[in-house]
Amino acid sequence: MLFWVIAAILTLGASLAVLLPLAASAKGASSSGQHDLEVYRDQLSELDRDAARGLIQPAEAAEARAEIARRILRLDNAGAAGGATAGRASVTARLVATVAVLAVPLVSWGLYVKLGSPDLPSQPLSERLAKNPADSSVDELVARAEAHLAANPADGRGWDVLAPVYLRLQRFSDAEGAYRNAIRLDGDSAVRQAGLGEAIASAAGGIVSADAQDAFEAALKLDPANAKASFYLAMALAQEGRAKEATTAWQAMLVRLPPDSPWRGAVEQALAKSGSSDVASGATNGPDAGDFDAASSMSPQDRETMINTMVAGLDDKLRQNPRDPEGWMRLVRSYVVLGKADQAREALGRAIAVFGADSDQAKKFTAFAASLGLTATE
Repeated sequence: MLFWVIAAILTLGASLAVLLPLAASAKGASSSGQHDLEVYRDQLSELDRDAARGLIQPAEAAEARAEIARRILRLDNAGAAGGATAGRASVTARLVATVAVLAVPLVSWGLYVKLGSPDLPSQPLSERLAKNPADSSVDELVARAEAHLAANPADGRGWDVLAPVYLRLQRFSDAEGAYRNAIRLDGDSAVRQAGLGEAIASAAGGIVSADAQDAFEAALKLDPANAKASFYLAMALAQEGRAKEATTAWQAMLVRLPPDSPWRGAVEQALAKSGSSDVASGATNGPDAGDFDAASSMSPQDRETMINTMVAGLDDKLRQNPRDPEGWMRLVRSYVVLGKADQAREALGRAIAVFGADSDQAKKFTAFAASLGLTATE
């Protein structure tokens, strides 16, 4: 019932907002001729006063009165001739406008009664949050949890429950904050640290940064069998250009994982991708950690020559095959290891230009470079 009362008041207000200006315009049109007549009468009064004071000759006064009288007659004739037509047009226009204004709410109300749900009870947020959780949507459950935590920010258990939900909803920044609160209030656990690392990496577009690695390493210290932490640390090796070490880590995971582990598919997919990149046209070939270790036994001049040759070869291959994201990350890392920050920034800029500054891959390049202490130039 309240809905219909509010709807009626709003409809009446909208109708009056249209009808009142129509009535006012009609009154304004009718009062225009009356105003002119008042002006002519004032002129006649002023003329009589001037003649009585001797400021104007009688002949001139008579001529002026005749001219004013002619104007009054013309005004009366024009009003009589056009008044009826204008009056009829004005009445017709007001009638059409009134019918249109009244027809719109009547038609819309009729359609709503026919097609809408006027009898549906209102559902304020407080009532929706008070429903049985089994009957609530995910958004309602999240809103309920957020309302509870706003009133009880020291509820570590609440943050612990909400954090993985944020992660599944891809609200990665919120997930990171929730995991940090849960760890601060309820202490470390492998699950919380691994979830924190995943939130940080996901927020960075999949790049396993130093902060994410710290979280994953903390998870492995608490639980060496934590599959999530092991998987992402292997991914970090791959992103740093240490493909062989990453492959070894993933293969070791497959040996340890039970057959029904949900991580087996992710590991197998990562191995397949790693294997395909190793055999792909040599574009990702370049110095890795093993190459730098092998070069350490050479003389300084020979070592520098060998590493620079390998890096230059990788640079040339990327110029020929620029659509190789792993190759670009290896090149940037190689220049950083060699202490050539300017060339590393130049390679980073080229990589971003290849994929587009607004692309997801460019964001990964930027985050990867930042983990190496390198920032992109304009």
